[in-house]
Amino acid sequence: MGKSAFYGYLQLMRPPNLPTAAADILAGGAIAGVYSQLFASQEGPAPWLVLLTLVTASILLYAGGVVLNDVFDAQLDAQERPERPIPSGVIPRSRAAVFGASLLFLGVLAASLVRLESGYIAALLAIAILVYDAYAKKFSFLGPLLMGTCRSLNLWLGISILPITGQGAYLWVPLLYIFAVTTVSRGEVYGGNKKALIAAAGMYAIAIFGVGILVGVQTTRFWFALPFLLLLCLMVFRPLWRAYQINQPAEIRGAVKGGVLGIVALDAAWAAGYAGLWPAVLILALLPVARLLAARFAVT
Repeated sequence: MGKSAFYGYLQLMRPPNLPTAAADILAGGAIAGVYSQLFASQEGPAPWLVLLTLVTASILLYAGGVVLNDVFDAQLDAQERPERPIPSGVIPRSRAAVFGASLLFLGVLAASLVRLESGYIAALLAIAILVYDAYAKKFSFLGPLLMGTCRSLNLWLGISILPITGQGAYLWVPLLYIFAVTTVSRGEVYGGNKKALIAAAGMYAIAIFGVGILVGVQTTRFWFALPFLLLLCLMVFRPLWRAYQINQPAEIRGAVKGGVLGIVALDAAWAAGYAGLWPAVLILALLPVARLLAARFAVT
């Protein structure tokens, strides 16, 4: 494989987005309470190794999903994004399809090694990814809804590290948040989506407020979570306001980037509220990694 092909496969996987998948798992582990026993001696695999396995599964699933997204979008990208690896001819569409499907399979397999429930959730996530890529993304409501569902399932995958109940109280937050990000992204190519930006701002506000309420009601660490929620507000609302003022593709792409990278701050807020500061700081450390990758690869 030549350097250009290797770089093409990396482009297909959208490296800046991958730390956000890992952040979901780390946040889910915080909600489940795994950090209090992370290095405890016990029978079976060490909790930290189990958590790392779920992180790997999540990254594989996310990477597979975005690769297959380009496979299904090859004809559209030939018109709108001809520089992408498939329409530019760097990666053949058939090879990209096999690559993406393999990543999804390996992601489900890795999750199944943790718990049976984790494997089921990963399989559901893989199905949701395929439905989004192949069909749902064409629709203005169903597309964002299913994309948000994928992110909710990813958080649930992290929570599944331990057998707890009541996950539904948390899963609506990533669904609404990603619904907002996906709504904004529909103006990446042509702009002119001010109404969508207003709707996204409202959804962001509800999601952020919801995290604050859940943490405040269920834990005693609201003040730990607050700085991360404020950081999240800064990350999403500042570029969103700029995109509203200058409603052009470049500014809208900036708002999408802020929303995608903001997932790390959102997950850090979950972790701060449910597990304390050190897991939150661990998650937040993924942000400079994502930003470094974003300087080299597109965030979409």
